[in-house]
Amino acid sequence: MLSASLELADEQGLPAVTMQAVADRLGVTPMALYRHVANKADLLDGVVERILWEVPLPDPAEPWADRLAALARGTRAAALRHPQVFALLLQRPAATPGARRTRAAVYAALHDAGVGDHDAVQLERILATAVLGFAASEAGGRFAAHSARQLNADFQLLQDTLAVAVARAIAHAPAP
Repeated sequence: MLSASLELADEQGLPAVTMQAVADRLGVTPMALYRHVANKADLLDGVVERILWEVPLPDPAEPWADRLAALARGTRAAALRHPQVFALLLQRPAATPGARRTRAAVYAALHDAGVGDHDAVQLERILATAVLGFAASEAGGRFAAHSARQLNADFQLLQDTLAVAVARAIAHAPAP
């Protein structure tokens, strides 16, 4: 059902994802969907989860900075695969356990870097907003006039800038 919803959004845009349209695609009645989701909001939460499942989780043994960079690259790649629907990640929180796994990987990397719990929550929010915003802008066509080389350079600059923010948080963290 979630795959069908994501495919529908990829093909026709997010407004096309209705309970009726998903049911039609699956060859079932809309009522059959309610065995799996309570409403359209739950369905959209599931679509967010499907997109975030496409972001590979880095090996926890890798250095924290490499893990954050890998998550950012994976998020950007997911946006480029789903340009019609990726902006949904800016509109809906990661509400399902599967969707929250990416955030948990960011928290783990930040904790391994020495960032405390309170600062990690704020920093994850800032990192996610920056990466999601860039990825959604690129996928949505905002940067269409720029070359792939320029966009790659811009994304690297964004990652470098975010690494400075993490380093600043580490430097200001209270001693254990």
